[in-house]
Amino acid sequence: MCELLGMSANVPTDIVFSFSGLMRRGGETGPHADGWGIAFYEDKGCRAFHDPRPSARSEVARFVRDTPIKSRIVICHIRRANRGRIALENTHPFQRELWGRPWSFAHNGQLKGVKRWRLGAYCPIGSTDSEHAFCWLLDALRARFAAPPSDRELAAAVEELARRLAALGVFNMLLSDGRSLFCHCSTKLAWLTRRAPFGPATLVDADLAADFEQETTPDDVVTVVATRPLTRDEAWTVMEPGSCVVFRQGNRVTLPRRRAAPVTRRKAA
Repeated sequence: MCELLGMSANVPTDIVFSFSGLMRRGGETGPHADGWGIAFYEDKGCRAFHDPRPSARSEVARFVRDTPIKSRIVICHIRRANRGRIALENTHPFQRELWGRPWSFAHNGQLKGVKRWRLGAYCPIGSTDSEHAFCWLLDALRARFAAPPSDRELAAAVEELARRLAALGVFNMLLSDGRSLFCHCSTKLAWLTRRAPFGPATLVDADLAADFEQETTPDDVVTVVATRPLTRDEAWTVMEPGSCVVFRQGNRVTLPRRRAAPVTRRKAA
Protein backbone atom coordinates (compact mmCIF):
# COMPACT_ATOMS: atom_id res chain seq x y z
CA MET A 1 0.00 0.00 0.00
CA CYS A 2 1.03 3.61 -0.60
CA GLU A 3 1.20 6.38 2.00
CA LEU A 4 -0.42 9.80 1.94
CA LEU A 5 0.44 13.18 3.44
CA GLY A 6 -1.67 16.32 3.27
CA MET A 7 -1.73 19.77 4.84
CA SER A 8 -4.30 22.54 5.18
CA ALA A 9 -3.34 25.85 6.82
CA ASN A 10 -4.74 29.33 7.26
CA VAL A 11 -1.39 30.95 6.41
CA PRO A 12 1.33 29.92 3.93
CA THR A 13 3.24 27.19 5.76
CA ASP A 14 6.05 24.85 4.81
CA ILE A 15 5.71 21.08 5.24
CA VAL A 16 9.44 20.37 5.60
CA PHE A 17 9.13 18.77 9.05
CA SER A 18 6.39 16.29 8.12
CA PHE A 19 7.89 15.58 4.70
CA SER A 20 11.25 14.75 6.33
CA GLY A 21 9.55 11.90 8.14
CA LEU A 22 7.44 10.68 5.23
CA MET A 23 10.26 10.60 2.67
CA ARG A 24 12.18 8.09 4.80
CA ARG A 25 9.24 5.68 4.52
CA GLY A 26 9.88 5.65 0.77
CA GLY A 27 12.49 2.90 0.73
CA GLU A 28 14.24 3.33 4.09
CA THR A 29 11.91 2.90 7.09
CA GLY A 30 9.11 1.64 4.83
CA PRO A 31 8.66 -0.34 1.58
CA HIS A 32 7.09 2.45 -0.51
CA ALA A 33 9.97 2.66 -2.97
CA ASP A 34 8.15 2.98 -6.32
CA GLY A 35 8.06 6.73 -6.75
CA TRP A 36 6.68 9.78 -5.02
CA GLY A 37 5.14 13.16 -5.73
CA ILE A 38 4.02 16.35 -4.02
CA ALA A 39 1.82 19.32 -4.97
CA PHE A 40 1.91 22.79 -3.37
CA TYR A 41 -0.92 25.25 -3.94
CA GLU A 42 0.00 28.89 -4.26
CA ASP A 43 -2.73 31.47 -4.99
CA LYS A 44 -4.46 30.11 -8.14
CA GLY A 45 -1.51 27.97 -9.19
CA CYS A 46 -0.09 24.62 -8.16
CA ARG A 47 3.61 23.69 -8.03
CA ALA A 48 4.26 19.93 -8.38
CA PHE A 49 7.28 17.61 -8.17
CA HIS A 50 7.31 13.92 -9.20
CA ASP A 51 10.01 11.26 -9.27
CA PRO A 52 9.75 7.51 -9.97
CA ARG A 53 12.77 6.92 -7.71
CA PRO A 54 12.31 6.06 -4.02
CA SER A 55 11.84 9.25 -2.01
CA ALA A 56 14.49 8.17 0.52
CA ARG A 57 17.08 8.21 -2.30
CA SER A 58 15.67 10.95 -4.50
CA GLU A 59 17.62 14.15 -5.18
CA VAL A 60 14.31 15.86 -5.95
CA ALA A 61 12.94 14.80 -2.56
CA ARG A 62 16.04 16.15 -0.84
CA PHE A 63 15.51 19.45 -2.64
CA VAL A 64 11.89 19.60 -1.42
CA ARG A 65 12.97 18.66 2.12
CA ASP A 66 15.63 21.39 2.18
CA THR A 67 13.49 24.09 0.55
CA PRO A 68 10.77 25.60 2.76
CA ILE A 69 8.10 26.09 0.09
CA LYS A 70 5.18 27.95 1.64
CA SER A 71 1.65 26.78 0.85
CA ARG A 72 -1.84 26.65 2.35
CA ILE A 73 -2.63 23.22 0.87
CA VAL A 74 -0.21 20.36 0.15
CA ILE A 75 -0.82 16.82 -1.10
CA CYS A 76 1.98 14.24 -1.07
CA HIS A 77 2.15 10.54 -1.96
CA ILE A 78 4.82 7.82 -1.75
CA ARG A 79 4.06 4.80 -3.88
CA ARG A 80 4.21 1.04 -3.53
CA ALA A 81 3.12 -0.13 -6.96
CA ASN A 82 0.34 -2.69 -7.34
CA ARG A 83 -1.47 -1.48 -10.48
CA GLY A 84 0.63 0.13 -13.21
CA ARG A 85 4.38 -0.06 -13.77
CA ILE A 86 6.93 2.09 -11.97
CA ALA A 87 7.05 5.20 -14.17
CA LEU A 88 6.83 8.97 -13.93
CA GLU A 89 3.32 9.03 -15.43
CA ASN A 90 2.09 6.69 -12.68
CA THR A 91 3.31 8.78 -9.74
CA HIS A 92 0.73 10.65 -7.69
CA PRO A 93 -0.64 13.23 -7.10
CA PHE A 94 -2.41 13.43 -10.45
CA GLN A 95 -3.65 16.81 -11.66
CA ARG A 96 -6.43 18.10 -13.92
CA GLU A 97 -8.36 21.36 -14.40
CA LEU A 98 -12.04 21.78 -13.50
CA TRP A 99 -13.98 25.09 -13.35
CA GLY A 100 -10.73 26.99 -13.85
CA ARG A 101 -9.11 25.41 -10.78
CA PRO A 102 -6.18 22.97 -10.62
CA TRP A 103 -7.32 19.76 -8.90
CA SER A 104 -4.87 17.32 -7.30
CA PHE A 105 -5.59 13.74 -6.24
CA ALA A 106 -3.66 11.02 -4.42
CA HIS A 107 -4.95 7.55 -3.57
CA ASN A 108 -3.91 4.60 -1.47
CA GLY A 109 -5.56 1.25 -2.21
CA GLN A 110 -6.94 -0.89 -5.02
CA LEU A 111 -10.23 -0.47 -6.88
CA LYS A 112 -11.22 -3.69 -8.61
CA GLY A 113 -13.07 -3.08 -11.85
CA VAL A 114 -12.85 0.73 -11.85
CA LYS A 115 -11.27 0.72 -15.31
CA ARG A 116 -14.56 -0.60 -16.68
CA TRP A 117 -16.27 2.61 -15.59
CA ARG A 118 -16.82 4.86 -18.60
CA LEU A 119 -14.96 8.16 -18.82
CA GLY A 120 -15.86 11.39 -20.61
CA ALA A 121 -13.82 14.57 -20.79
CA TYR A 122 -10.91 13.25 -18.71
CA CYS A 123 -8.57 10.45 -19.76
CA PRO A 124 -5.71 8.78 -17.84
CA ILE A 125 -2.15 9.36 -18.98
CA GLY A 126 -0.72 6.42 -17.01
CA SER A 127 -2.00 2.93 -16.29
CA THR A 128 -3.07 3.06 -12.63
CA ASP A 129 -6.56 2.40 -11.33
CA SER A 130 -6.06 5.51 -9.17
CA GLU A 131 -5.79 7.91 -12.11
CA HIS A 132 -8.82 6.29 -13.77
CA ALA A 133 -10.79 6.84 -10.55
CA PHE A 134 -9.68 10.50 -10.46
CA CYS A 135 -10.80 11.06 -14.06
CA TRP A 136 -14.15 9.41 -13.31
CA LEU A 137 -14.64 11.54 -10.20
CA LEU A 138 -13.98 14.79 -12.07
CA ASP A 139 -16.23 13.69 -14.93
CA ALA A 140 -19.01 13.08 -12.41
CA LEU A 141 -18.54 16.50 -10.78
CA ARG A 142 -18.47 18.21 -14.17
CA ALA A 143 -21.66 16.46 -15.25
CA ARG A 144 -23.43 17.34 -12.00
CA PHE A 145 -22.42 21.02 -11.80
CA ALA A 146 -22.14 23.22 -14.90
CA ALA A 147 -20.57 25.95 -12.74
CA PRO A 148 -18.69 25.83 -9.44
CA PRO A 149 -21.18 24.79 -6.73
CA SER A 150 -21.25 26.08 -3.19
CA ASP A 151 -18.68 24.68 -0.78
CA ARG A 152 -21.44 22.74 0.97
CA GLU A 153 -22.76 21.20 -2.27
CA LEU A 154 -19.27 20.31 -3.42
CA ALA A 155 -18.36 18.63 -0.14
CA ALA A 156 -21.53 16.55 -0.22
CA ALA A 157 -20.91 15.51 -3.84
CA VAL A 158 -17.28 14.52 -3.21
CA GLU A 159 -18.33 12.46 -0.19
CA GLU A 160 -21.00 10.65 -2.21
CA LEU A 161 -18.65 9.90 -5.12
CA ALA A 162 -15.87 8.77 -2.78
CA ARG A 163 -18.23 6.27 -1.17
CA ARG A 164 -19.15 4.88 -4.58
CA LEU A 165 -15.49 4.36 -5.42
CA ALA A 166 -14.79 2.85 -2.00
CA ALA A 167 -17.37 0.15 -2.74
CA LEU A 168 -14.86 -1.29 -5.23
CA GLY A 169 -12.11 -1.88 -2.67
CA VAL A 170 -9.78 0.33 -0.65
CA PHE A 171 -10.09 4.07 -1.22
CA ASN A 172 -7.97 6.22 1.07
CA MET A 173 -7.93 9.57 -0.74
CA LEU A 174 -6.66 13.14 -0.58
CA LEU A 175 -8.22 15.59 -3.06
CA SER A 176 -8.00 19.36 -3.42
CA ASP A 177 -9.09 22.19 -5.68
CA GLY A 178 -6.77 24.67 -3.98
CA ARG A 179 -9.52 25.81 -1.60
CA SER A 180 -10.43 22.71 0.40
CA LEU A 181 -8.67 19.47 1.32
CA PHE A 182 -11.04 16.50 0.96
CA CYS A 183 -10.09 13.28 2.79
CA HIS A 184 -11.76 9.86 2.57
CA CYS A 185 -10.70 6.90 4.72
CA SER A 186 -11.29 3.25 3.84
CA THR A 187 -8.70 1.69 6.12
CA LYS A 188 -6.01 4.07 7.40
CA LEU A 189 -5.93 7.85 7.65
CA ALA A 190 -5.25 10.14 10.61
CA TRP A 191 -5.12 13.89 11.16
CA LEU A 192 -3.74 16.40 13.62
CA THR A 193 -4.52 20.11 14.01
CA ARG A 194 -1.86 22.37 15.49
CA ARG A 195 -3.02 25.66 16.99
CA ALA A 196 -2.06 27.85 19.95
CA PRO A 197 -0.72 26.98 22.43
CA PHE A 198 1.88 25.25 20.26
CA GLY A 199 4.37 22.73 21.59
CA PRO A 200 7.20 20.43 20.56
CA ALA A 201 6.88 17.41 18.27
CA THR A 202 9.21 14.50 17.45
CA LEU A 203 9.11 12.46 14.25
CA VAL A 204 8.60 8.70 14.35
CA ASP A 205 10.79 7.98 11.32
CA ALA A 206 13.66 10.43 11.80
CA ASP A 207 15.73 11.79 14.66
CA LEU A 208 14.19 15.22 14.29
CA ALA A 209 12.15 17.42 16.60
CA ALA A 210 10.51 20.81 16.20
CA ASP A 211 9.23 23.43 18.62
CA PHE A 212 6.31 24.98 16.78
CA GLU A 213 5.94 27.74 19.37
CA GLN A 214 9.15 29.23 17.96
CA GLU A 215 7.98 29.01 14.33
CA THR A 216 4.34 30.14 14.48
CA THR A 217 2.09 32.99 15.55
CA PRO A 218 -0.83 32.61 17.96
CA ASP A 219 -3.28 32.87 15.05
CA ASP A 220 -1.82 30.02 12.97
CA VAL A 221 -3.90 26.89 12.35
CA VAL A 222 -2.25 23.97 10.56
CA THR A 223 -3.77 20.53 9.98
CA VAL A 224 -1.65 17.58 8.84
CA VAL A 225 -3.21 14.39 7.42
CA ALA A 226 -1.24 11.16 7.03
CA THR A 227 -1.78 7.46 6.49
CA ARG A 228 -0.07 6.80 9.81
CA PRO A 229 0.83 9.35 12.52
CA LEU A 230 4.17 10.99 11.78
CA THR A 231 4.96 12.15 15.31
CA ARG A 232 5.13 10.20 18.55
CA ASP A 233 4.23 12.90 21.08
CA GLU A 234 1.08 14.50 19.63
CA ALA A 235 -2.57 13.45 19.79
CA TRP A 236 -3.61 12.29 16.30
CA THR A 237 -7.24 11.61 15.40
CA VAL A 238 -7.59 8.27 13.61
CA MET A 239 -10.41 8.39 11.07
CA GLU A 240 -13.15 5.78 11.09
CA PRO A 241 -13.29 3.51 8.02
CA GLY A 242 -15.85 4.88 5.57
CA SER A 243 -15.63 8.44 6.88
CA CYS A 244 -14.91 11.71 5.08
CA VAL A 245 -13.50 14.95 6.46
CA VAL A 246 -12.90 18.30 4.79
CA PHE A 247 -10.43 20.97 5.90
CA ARG A 248 -10.38 24.61 4.86
CA GLN A 249 -7.88 27.15 6.14
CA GLY A 250 -6.65 24.49 8.57
CA ASN A 251 -10.05 24.03 10.22
CA ARG A 252 -12.34 21.05 9.91
CA VAL A 253 -15.53 21.81 7.99
CA THR A 254 -18.84 20.37 9.14
CA LEU A 255 -20.22 18.18 6.36
CA PRO A 256 -23.94 18.11 5.60
CA ARG A 257 -25.65 15.12 7.10
CA ARG A 258 -26.63 12.38 4.72
CA ARG A 259 -30.36 11.89 4.55
CA ALA A 260 -31.58 8.53 5.68
CA ALA A 261 -33.36 6.47 3.03
CA PRO A 262 -37.16 6.64 3.45
CA VAL A 263 -38.75 3.62 5.05
CA THR A 264 -41.44 2.01 2.89
CA ARG A 265 -44.17 0.37 4.89
CA ARG A 266 -46.34 -2.22 3.23
CA LYS A 267 -50.08 -1.92 3.81
CA ALA A 268 -51.69 -4.65 5.82
CA ALA A 269 -53.54 -7.17 3.70
